[in-house]
Amino acid sequence: MAFRPFKHKDDSLIVDENNANNSHANSAGNSDHTDHLDHKNADARSRPLISSELSTPIYGLFTLGILYTLYVAHQIVLPIILAILTSLLLSPIVKKLYVAFRVPRMVSALLLVLMVLGGIAGVTYAVASPVLTWAEEAPQGISRLLVGQSEIRRQISKVTESAEKVEKSMAELSDSSKAKPTTVVLKTDSWRSQLMSKARDGVAGLLLALALTYFLLVGGDRIIKNFVRQLPRVQRKTVLRITHDSQHQIAQYLGVLALSNTAVGVATGLMCWAIGLPDPAVWGLIAGLARFIPYLGVILTILLLAVVSAISLDAVWLMAFAPLGYLGLTTLVGFFIEPWVHGFRMAINPVVIFVSIFFWGWLWGPVGVLLAVPLMTVIQVVLKQIPKLRPVYRVIAR
Repeated sequence: MAFRPFKHKDDSLIVDENNANNSHANSAGNSDHTDHLDHKNADARSRPLISSELSTPIYGLFTLGILYTLYVAHQIVLPIILAILTSLLLSPIVKKLYVAFRVPRMVSALLLVLMVLGGIAGVTYAVASPVLTWAEEAPQGISRLLVGQSEIRRQISKVTESAEKVEKSMAELSDSSKAKPTTVVLKTDSWRSQLMSKARDGVAGLLLALALTYFLLVGGDRIIKNFVRQLPRVQRKTVLRITHDSQHQIAQYLGVLALSNTAVGVATGLMCWAIGLPDPAVWGLIAGLARFIPYLGVILTILLLAVVSAISLDAVWLMAFAPLGYLGLTTLVGFFIEPWVHGFRMAINPVVIFVSIFFWGWLWGPVGVLLAVPLMTVIQVVLKQIPKLRPVYRVIAR
C-alpha cells in the first residue's frame, strides 16, 4: 500500500498564494514591457522622418530637380503631356460613342485621332504658304514704309556719311604699326535650315503624341482603374474625382473658347476682306488661333495686323481699321465670355495665368505657351482636390 503524505490545508493555501503572487508579478512585468514598447512605437511614429530645418531645402532641391528634368527631357516629356491633355479632352467623346451607339473604342479613338491630324495638317497648309510669302516680303515693305519719303532718306544718308568720316579719322589717328586684327568668320546654318530642322522635330513629336493619344483613349481607363485598385480606399475617390474633374474642366474650357475664338476669327476675316487686305482668310484663322493664348496672343495679333495693314494699304484710317477692329472684337468677347471661361470655372488670378504663360514658354518654347492654360487647368483641379495642397489653391485663386 503506497504511503500518501499528509498535506496541511494551510500549506496548500500558502502555495496557491505564492503562485498567484508570482503570476501577478509576471503579468505586471509583461504589461510594463508592452507599455514601454507601445510608447517607443508612438514616439517613432510621431517623430518626423525629416527635421523641420531640412524639409524646406530638400523640397526646394526636389522642385529644382523636377524643373531641370522637364527642361532637359522636353523632347520626351512634351509629347507625353500633350497626349495626356488630348486624351482628357477626347475621352468623354469616346465614352459617349461607346455607351450610346456601341462603337468600339479602337474605332472611335482612331477616327478622332485622324480628325485631329487632318485638322492640324489643314491649318498648317492654309497658313504656311501665305506666312512664308509675307516673311519674305516683310523686310522690303517695312523698309519702304520707313524710308518712303525723300527727306527721311536724305537725313539717313547724311548720318551714314558722318559716321564714315568719323571712322576714317579714328583709323588715321590709330597706331599704324599695330597689326591688323584677324577677322574670324563663323559659319552658321541659315534660318531656313534651322526652321526645317525644328519642323522635323516638331512633326516627330506630334506623331508620337498622337500615337500615344490613341493608346490612352483605348486603354487609359483600364490603367486608371488598375492604379486606383492599388490605393487605399480613402484615396480612391480622390483620384477618380481628380480625373473626372480634369476631363470636364479641359473639355468645357476648350469647347467654349473654341466657339468664341471661331466667332472672332470669322469676324476678323470678314473685316480684313472688307478693307482689301490680302489673304483675309489666313489672317482670320491666325486671329482665331492666337486667342488660345490669353493676353499674349491678342497683343501679337494686333501688332501683326498693324504691320500687314501698313505695308499693304495706303490710307491711314484703313491701316488702323484692322488692328483696332480686332481689339474691339476681343474686348467685346472678353467682357461677356472670357470672365465666365476664366473666372467661373478656373477661378485663377489673371496674374498667375500671365506668369504661367511666360514660365512654360521659357521652359518649352511656343508649345509651352499653347499648353500653359490647359496645364493650369489640371494643376488647379489637383490643388483643389488634395487637402494638403488646398492652401496653395486659395493663394492663386481670385
